[in-house]
Amino acid sequence: GDHSRAGGRPQVSVARCTYNGARFVEEQIRSICAQTLPPHEIVLSDDGSSDDCVAVARRAHEACVASSGQRVSEIRLRVLQNQTALGVTRNFEQAIKACEGDYIALCDQDDVWHPEKLARLVGALQSGRRPSLVHADARLVDSQGRPLGATLFGSLAVSRAEFNQVHRGHAFGVLLRRNLVTGATTVFRRSLLEYALPFPADWLHDEWVGLVAAARGGVDLLEWCCIDYRQHGANQVGAGKLGLPGMVRKALAPRGDDAARRSVRAQLLVERLEVMAVPGPMVEKARMKLLHQLRRAALPRSRVARLFPIAREWASGRYASYDYGVQGVIRDVLAAP
Repeated sequence: GDHSRAGGRPQVSVARCTYNGARFVEEQIRSICAQTLPPHEIVLSDDGSSDDCVAVARRAHEACVASSGQRVSEIRLRVLQNQTALGVTRNFEQAIKACEGDYIALCDQDDVWHPEKLARLVGALQSGRRPSLVHADARLVDSQGRPLGATLFGSLAVSRAEFNQVHRGHAFGVLLRRNLVTGATTVFRRSLLEYALPFPADWLHDEWVGLVAAARGGVDLLEWCCIDYRQHGANQVGAGKLGLPGMVRKALAPRGDDAARRSVRAQLLVERLEVMAVPGPMVEKARMKLLHQLRRAALPRSRVARLFPIAREWASGRYASYDYGVQGVIRDVLAAP
């Protein structure tokens, strides 16, 4: 059950994964300790870093506790260190499993939290439809922390129709088409783990938890920037960043394993939904997504021979319902043999 212990304050755990992240750790830990609703604990799972990010995190945590009042001094820091790297999804799974709070906030290693982040996200979990998971927007900044004049949802080109569907309780259909959930902006109920664990290796943890939450207890989003989200070359976000030349390059790339991987992911989702006892129409939608991915994976190598099956798939409406619509069609038509 989701109950608040300790004087009625919601018990929030922060699941934080690091890999060679010493550079930004201190600023981040400070931003977590400065929350208007402080978390109960930070579970730091380090994936075999060769830098001193764990030591930096410990020092930053000690400094925060020493310099602040009672509420911050109650924030525990627990460290898990992997001798052998597990990779992102498994490392997050390990951190999340170790969390003890009723609510779990995910945390990348280089974002800076805005002071109201936990208060607003947990507040949204406790009100309205009482969803299982809430995520929010983020302000994109460069590696120095300077705003890039863009937001996460902006770069993902989230439409007003998508926002409205999610707000009305129809996140499952939206997220089945494409992921909008970014871990660093997410808080969810620990009770969700009963259904979400184990995380399938072919899925990113945030995408997976988002879809499982949408199927089980609902997802909502806040159109509010809860963090500064650093953009390095390594973690560029969203279609907005690609621009037309990037999209064309992506369309012309060989289809190869990508189509097969998408089919495997859809299959894993169908299998999990079937054992989760979710409403029939949701399972049916996931099956249609799987069918769509299998049809695309089976397209002929010859571009000309592909045209008829692609047209038939377009006519079925599945490109529009389960992929990026016309963009998906163009990609399948142009993809290298």
